[in-house]
Amino acid sequence: MKSLQSISTTVFLLSILWISSKAAAQQDPQYTQYLYNTMSINPAYAGSLETLDVVGTYRDQWVGIDGAPNTQNLGIHTPLRNEKIGVGINISHDRLGPSREVLINGNFSYKLQLSPTLKLGLGIKAGADFLDIDFSEGIFQDPNDPVLNTNVDNRTTLTLGTGAYLYSNNWYLGLSVPDFITDSFYDNMDQSVSEEELQYYMIGGYVFDVSTDFRLKPAFLLKYLRNTPIVVDVSANVLYRDRLTFGVSYRYEDAISGIVGVQVIPSVFVGYSYDYTLTDLSDFNDGTHEIVLRFTLVKQSKRINSPRFF
Repeated sequence: MKSLQSISTTVFLLSILWISSKAAAQQDPQYTQYLYNTMSINPAYAGSLETLDVVGTYRDQWVGIDGAPNTQNLGIHTPLRNEKIGVGINISHDRLGPSREVLINGNFSYKLQLSPTLKLGLGIKAGADFLDIDFSEGIFQDPNDPVLNTNVDNRTTLTLGTGAYLYSNNWYLGLSVPDFITDSFYDNMDQSVSEEELQYYMIGGYVFDVSTDFRLKPAFLLKYLRNTPIVVDVSANVLYRDRLTFGVSYRYEDAISGIVGVQVIPSVFVGYSYDYTLTDLSDFNDGTHEIVLRFTLVKQSKRINSPRFF
């Protein structure tokens, strides 16, 4: 049984989490290394590498705080024989306080060749969201609230999203709405069941060939949620001899991150990032760790343009 002191500390941390959530405006899981996991937020990315691509992501957020987000994601996509069509599947498991959520989405994209070097992908995604909440695992401000005494067992809702992805050999720009269907979800910050809102994403990046050994890629992600501040995430990564990646990322008023990655063999990439929290939560957690493991099937007949960058 928790002592009175530990319970007070937990309530205090939950209050700070609530404040932090208002600044971050986060409902969907967020990723620091989103540039390796683009299909999770934009279905038009499916098949854009013109080969099989498999990406696994593990994210442990705000280490040291009970109930903080913990997310695993698996994305697999490939073009079909008609290379204008791409298909993929994305599976995500997210733990947040007493809630467990699994999302499974199928992705479909169609590629338009706008010029010899410019392509436009149009995509849709559809799937299901499975939610479980065991309120006995939490400590709440009002334990007598009837909403908090009724567990949610395998509640299933449909998901439907769309996106556009414009790209060339050395730059890209994407717009997407990952899910048009709004429903209730568990908000660990407010300790309640809340109503979901539409989220809008914009991503972009450019690859500069600095020298024969170095490439530089600045990138950005914008996320908009009604009645909340826009989430702004900017990053800069350096690729050395197509083997070693290192860089930094800044999420406005939320976190600064260090990123490193190694192309172990031509088909296998391993990436790691560490987020240092810039909010009041920094006094109560040991940062956020994120690991990416990526397998990209190398095709001998074609050159894949900067697969480690986009």
